[in-house]
Amino acid sequence: MTDKTIWRLPKVMVHTGLSRSTIYHKISQDEFPHSINLGLRSVGWIADEVLDWIDEQIKKSRQSDQR
Repeated sequence: MTDKTIWRLPKVMVHTGLSRSTIYHKISQDEFPHSINLGLRSVGWIADEVLDWIDEQIKKSRQSDQR
């Protein structure tokens, strides 16, 4: 069994530097990991998925720098 950490929105915002509205916009465009339901009015994100997304953004940025 792997250890999965769930981040709530404020922590996702701190780690990505994105605002709430930008995160939800990117989710609607399938450009950001989807949240998971934690309860009736509570969601979170799997930390590893967010960190993978950050790594991908870094790779994309570095590729465009080489052009």
